[in-house]
Order: sequence, then C-alpha cells, then structure tokens
Amino acid sequence: MAEAYIVEAVRTAGGKRGGRLAGWHPADMAGAVLDAVVARAGIDPAAIEDVIMGCVSQGGEQSFQIGRGAVLASNLPENVPAVTIDRQCGSSQQAIQFAAQAVLSGTQDVVIAAGVESMTRVPMGSTGALFAQAGLGTAKSPRQEARYPGVHFSQFVGAERIAAKYDFSRDALDRFALESHVRAAAATTRGDFTDEIVPLTIETPEGEQQHHIDEGIRFDATLDGIGAVKLLKEGGVISAANASQICDGASAVLVVSERALKEHGLTPLARIHNLTVTGGDPVVMLEEPLFATDKALNRAGLSIDDIDLYEVNEAFAPVPLAWLRHVGADPAKMNVNGGAIALGHPLGASGTKLMATLVHALGKRGGRYGLQTMCEGGGIANVTIVERL
Repeated sequence: MAEAYIVEAVRTAGGKRGGRLAGWHPADMAGAVLDAVVARAGIDPAAIEDVIMGCVSQGGEQSFQIGRGAVLASNLPENVPAVTIDRQCGSSQQAIQFAAQAVLSGTQDVVIAAGVESMTRVPMGSTGALFAQAGLGTAKSPRQEARYPGVHFSQFVGAERIAAKYDFSRDALDRFALESHVRAAAATTRGDFTDEIVPLTIETPEGEQQHHIDEGIRFDATLDGIGAVKLLKEGGVISAANASQICDGASAVLVVSERALKEHGLTPLARIHNLTVTGGDPVVMLEEPLFATDKALNRAGLSIDDIDLYEVNEAFAPVPLAWLRHVGADPAKMNVNGGAIALGHPLGASGTKLMATLVHALGKRGGRYGLQTMCEGGGIANVTIVERL
C-alpha cells in the first residue's frame, strides 16, 4: 500500500500587522521557506516535482499566482511548477492533503505543500472590498441569496453563535486566550520552536536583525488586560484579544513517497495517516471541525484517546473550546505550545504552520499520533492525522 511521509516542516516566526515582517514581499517570504524546507531535508532542489501554495487574499502582491512567484523568488529551478489554492483558512492544510494525494496516487514522489499570507501588505478582505466599492458586485450571488435570504456570511457572527450555543462566557474565552499566551511564551522560552522556525533578516532602526520569535506573544499577558479589550459586538463575548491575531507569515511541508525516501536517503518525521475534509453549515460556519473530527477518527479506526497531541486552530476561542467539549478531548493535549490567539493566524499559511508545530511537538514529547483541524470560511473543515516515526 502506498504511503505519504512528511520529511520536513518549517515556518517563519509570525509578524504582527505592520510589524517586523511588513518589509517582506510575500513571494520572497514564501520563497524563503521553500528554500529552507529543501535545505533542511537535504534533498536536491531539482527533485521537487510540484509546489502547492495556500493563499487566501490573492490580490496585489499576492496575485498573479503567488505559488509560482514564490518558486521564482527561491533557489528552486525554474522548471519546478506551482499552483495556488484557496480553501480559506485551511488553504495550506489542503495543500498538504493535495500533496499527499499526489504521492498516494503514485502521480508524484516529491511535493512541497506551503502557504503564505502578508496580512499587512494585502489586508484581509481587500480584494472583495475593491470590487464592491467600484460597484462591480459582491461574492454573494443571486442564487445564494435565494437559498440564504438576508444572510451575511460572517466568521465573526459564526463565532458569537458558537459561543452562545455552547454557553461560553466572556470570562471563559478570555481565560482560554490567556492560556494561549502562557503556553506560547513557555514554548518560546524552552526553545521548542527553534527547529521549525526559519529566521528572516529584517531591517530595524538598530540595523539588520534576525526575526525568529513570534511577535504577537504577550509574555506579560494578564486576564485583566485581556478583559479590558473592547468587544467586537455590543452584548457579545468576542474581542480581538480572544480571537486570532492578524499575522504575516509563511510555512512549508515536504511530502514524499516511500520510493523518494529510499532514492534520496531521507528520514521521515511522520507518516500521513488520514486525510479528511467536510462541509457543513455556512452560516454558523466555524463549527465544522467538530463533525469533521468525528468522521476522521472513524475512518482512521482511532478514538480521541489514541491521539497524543491536537492542533485546533484558534480562529476564535469558542471554536477550540467547543471542539474539546464535543470530541471529549483532553485540554492538556491541545495547542500545547499556544495557538493563533498568541502566535497569529496568517490565513493561507496557517495549515502548514500548524503542521510544522505539530510534528515537531510530537517528536519532542515522544507522542505517536497527532491531529490537526481548523474551521474555514463557508463552513468547511480539514482534518489531518499523522503518525510520528
């Protein structure tokens, strides 16, 4: 039976909006992680058969097929093809799954799944807003309106609905947010991110520096400070402090076949054990990881007790909290190094970013199985289960 293996997984340290990575063009940032994943794996760049790049805001500097742009900004040969995909926040997690499917089918042997998002240089929602402002229409079509009359598809509304459905208070969400910062700060202090982070050179008033620490972590975070942040909706429970941070970043995962392992003398970090994607309610939108996880575990013949670590994207605090309750999972095994509330959520780059953290954390902690999932615009969710080798 064919297998797909993860040989290396890397990411940049996150940059805040307008922060330390604001000077990096997204194609160059993505090119840097492509170079790093190849160099760290010790494989000939000419062996790469394809690059699958996740990116959500495909406009401006992220237009004109940013995946190909990243290859041309890297050290990869120009005959390496690339494609850019958009499954919203799950774009680069889907890139992993497409890469694995290519390998499992025998179509290709060496594929890079990657993602990039400069939320500073190409702001979230900017591509649609430009067309709407010019009177050129919106994403919601007449037929969608007929099916969902008067509904404005919104992740913010979805987050509030999940919080209400599962009866999560503002205090519970803020406490979860605080724990994200505490865990991320502790992981940084321990050096747990060192093996996965690709340092990038940045210009500062003090001269050139290496950006290698996630900029969004609040090492001095307090519950009072988080609780003082204004709510996004009057009477609601969601604030910017208990939601993911806007972030610049890039990440990459090298996926290969068993034949490629032998041919290139590679050492795998993990075997890809299960690939699942499901669609559900586009209005609540963010609840689908709960049901996708049920399906993934059932198809893999595993229970949640078999999983040693889980990365559940912290788009909004109610999402991982609802996931924990629904799945019956152990909070101590989830997002052990913090999540997007502290580390940032660079949209199209988050899938491969979380996988980099997951496989390295499994190695450091001696775990066997890891599970990754995230909510995605339109009511979709990916689940990927890996087995550490």
